[in-house]
Amino acid sequence: MDAAALAAEQDKLQSMPLEQIDVSKGYLFEHDLIGLYFERLRREDPVHLGHSKRFGNYWSVTRYQDIMQVEVNHAIYSSESKLGGVALAQRPAPEMFPNFISMDPPRHDEQRKTVSPIVAPGNLAMLEGTIRQRAGAILDSLPINEEFDWVQRVSIELTTQMLATLFDFPFEDRGLLTWWSDMATGDPDGNGPVTSWEQRLTELGKCQAYFTRLWNERVNAEPGNDLISMLAHSPATRNMSPDEFLGNLILLIVGGNDTTRNSISGGLLALNRFPHQYEKLRADPSLVGSLVPEIIRWQTPLAHMRRTAVRDTELAGKRIREGDKVVMWYLSGNRDETAIEHADQFIIDRARPRQHLSFGFGIHRCVGNRLAELQLRVLWEEILKRFERIEVVGEPVRTKSNFVHGFTSMRAVIPARTH
Repeated sequence: MDAAALAAEQDKLQSMPLEQIDVSKGYLFEHDLIGLYFERLRREDPVHLGHSKRFGNYWSVTRYQDIMQVEVNHAIYSSESKLGGVALAQRPAPEMFPNFISMDPPRHDEQRKTVSPIVAPGNLAMLEGTIRQRAGAILDSLPINEEFDWVQRVSIELTTQMLATLFDFPFEDRGLLTWWSDMATGDPDGNGPVTSWEQRLTELGKCQAYFTRLWNERVNAEPGNDLISMLAHSPATRNMSPDEFLGNLILLIVGGNDTTRNSISGGLLALNRFPHQYEKLRADPSLVGSLVPEIIRWQTPLAHMRRTAVRDTELAGKRIREGDKVVMWYLSGNRDETAIEHADQFIIDRARPRQHLSFGFGIHRCVGNRLAELQLRVLWEEILKRFERIEVVGEPVRTKSNFVHGFTSMRAVIPARTH
């Protein structure tokens, strides 16, 4: 968006009555305008009752501390799929596939424990060599002095390869994981490749059938160190219904794919937007350790999580009623200047780089957060070994989504070394 169009949007926003502000519109994210709206809400109405033709009434929670209050009070703010789940976009009834992130305790805790071993420190240490080898091979395949799509060649490829490893999924079919992830997060309103709810249901049915075959092979074999084997052999998950099995597959696929791939893209974009930080990183590669959480904060690969109030309560002076949709906008909380100094800046050597909301907090904190950080750390260590810099060319193409905050394309070029 050029400067004139941006100025026009700012003027439109400033003259808009608060009650007309609807931050759920996909085009605000697609054109990177959403920050303007969140800035006004944080300043004037941090717990804001909005209305959308598509989603109805919903509360937008936009400040860091208020989001934290919702996160830790799971007895008041429920994640249950039967109440609407964790996304503002509530799927048609046949497509509400339950999973452990859209459950409350105790079932949430039991099912989460099933998959936790795969991201335990010991297993991550064993995975690091595989990630490094694959990241290196991907980077070595990139052209020099020739434009290419960073999203397709690096972000998607690395995360899809890693996801195939975690599932022990047939490597030659790994592209299906990306397709199913896009189906799971897409909708017929222009977000992703979904053309209709019927098509989405059909494609996710194919995902379920493929993984059911893998399940049947592994449930009768010795327990293995992969996600399907863990689900098949755990007392908490081995008797899941088909819909619950598919729901947990979708959760693990999207969690392992969309979020990390958009942080990989967002990190490169951030370093190009803040070139002095890129120079700082090149001068001191040990800053990769704090670079990684700053990428995850600045990008915020999932823009929100939703809860449903199960009883009347109060939040920041606003009366929340039982049954109300309450949306925690992580993307806004991560830009809250009252909680994070210079929150709009990308600063790779922050004193507290892990002070962010991108992984959630409390019982629903992202189970794969350390794996995501490991992939980003290894990738940037390998980039710094090979290239003086990687330049983003033009504006990236962003997702038209209020949930997955990411990119569908980002052109880049690697200049030849000057020495």
